[in-house]
Amino acid sequence: MLAGGLVAGSLVAGAAGLTVAASAADRDQPAPPPSGQALVETDVLGADRAPEGKREQAPGWDRDEDGDQATDPESARNGRPPSRAAVQVPCDSARLIAALVQANAKGGATLRLAQGCTYRLTHAFRQVDEYDGGIRDAREAADAAETPGDAEAPPTNPADDTAGLPVIYHGITIEGSGATIARAAGAKNFRFFTVRDGGELTLRELTLRNGRSAADGGSVHIVHGATAVLERVTVADSTSLSAEGGGGGIFNDGNLQITDSTLVGNRAAGTQGKGGGLLNGGVMVMHRTEFRHNNANSYGGGLANYRAAGDVYSSTFVQNTAEQGGGLASFSARTKVVDSLVAENSAQIGGGLANSDAVLVLRQLTVRDNLAAVSGGGISTVQGLLPMDDSVVSGNTTRGRGGGIYAEKSNLLVRTSDVTGNAAVGRQSRGAGLFVAAGSAKLYDSRVTGNRATVKGGGIHAERAQVHIDEESVVIENDPTNCLGSKVPISHCFR
Repeated sequence: MLAGGLVAGSLVAGAAGLTVAASAADRDQPAPPPSGQALVETDVLGADRAPEGKREQAPGWDRDEDGDQATDPESARNGRPPSRAAVQVPCDSARLIAALVQANAKGGATLRLAQGCTYRLTHAFRQVDEYDGGIRDAREAADAAETPGDAEAPPTNPADDTAGLPVIYHGITIEGSGATIARAAGAKNFRFFTVRDGGELTLRELTLRNGRSAADGGSVHIVHGATAVLERVTVADSTSLSAEGGGGGIFNDGNLQITDSTLVGNRAAGTQGKGGGLLNGGVMVMHRTEFRHNNANSYGGGLANYRAAGDVYSSTFVQNTAEQGGGLASFSARTKVVDSLVAENSAQIGGGLANSDAVLVLRQLTVRDNLAAVSGGGISTVQGLLPMDDSVVSGNTTRGRGGGIYAEKSNLLVRTSDVTGNAAVGRQSRGAGLFVAAGSAKLYDSRVTGNRATVKGGGIHAERAQVHIDEESVVIENDPTNCLGSKVPISHCFR
């Protein structure tokens, strides 16, 4: 039996201590009766009780003659693993909670939400979370032990790390059908989904709104041994209050696939909050996803990839803000961004993208109209490797150094790319196209043109660095000079 009055086969209204409401038109329904009134016990999903031996099945739970849940005969004929029939979840938050409890009890299920419904949650779901610290914490504790077997028990889940829905322990798919799951205005802090070791959560055509977690992941938290797949999902207006973690919308420490989705208006609000939209600490693959109006107090206004591996394809980062990496940040990580747009973001360092002690691979990228107060209007890389191919860095601005690209103690490779029309506008600003310090930059078949700085050189400025420009590259029409004023000579660059 789970705390809160939920049993694998029943929902006890009132005793659950849940005040939940939902509506198809975003209107609140009357809340369950307060504690002390008569309790009404119903089957999961609210099926009425029937005479003994003739009990009606809960809606959506199809069963065979032996009482087991029916499977898809077509899947069996084709040799595929049998698939369960989708459970229809009425437009009622209590029914959604009950369906998830039942799904966990059965080792997984597919739930289909009511089309256009808003499932509004007002309290965190009360249950004993079986979290034991997870695979990563157990491994780190074992590695730290001087003698095998002496490892301390991994930490348990913090009391304030709560979710509005039951923790996901098995393979559960939610077909949203355009529905919304929302935390009610004024409700205490909780996210919606926590996916534990072994859990596999798939969300489709669903909006998650106004999640607010005291820990990592304002709406969704995926632990190291878990998997999540998001398709056509919107995560909006959610917040992580974690002091040093983050993931205003999503925190991933496991395996995440996200496709055709939107993260908008989320915040990593802790003092060192990372990843306003999404903080990735595991393995992530992303396709055709938009990050817009997200904010992080530390780095990665849209996306932060931290000690992790992330591949981003055909995605958009627009009007996000952070201390570093307004659109995207790669810190101590391996990040690849392909065929994507990074535009109109802002930060102190790396208005569009920031790379630190990491590998950031950029291909077919457009980085435009971003702003950095200190350095790297478009891109900043510090102690990292940054190869950039077939890309455009244009119209970016800094009040410090490196209007287009700022590279410090880094290996910067620019191949068949354009760095054009960027500006370094501070009183002592220079290197409007590229500013390279204590590292190396190599340009192959690329153009650095039309950039404007306050101080020479306007195109490329280098200090204690090596800069190589091949014969196919062009550095012209920069103001006040192309490379003149650089503290180290730059070959194939005139005036």
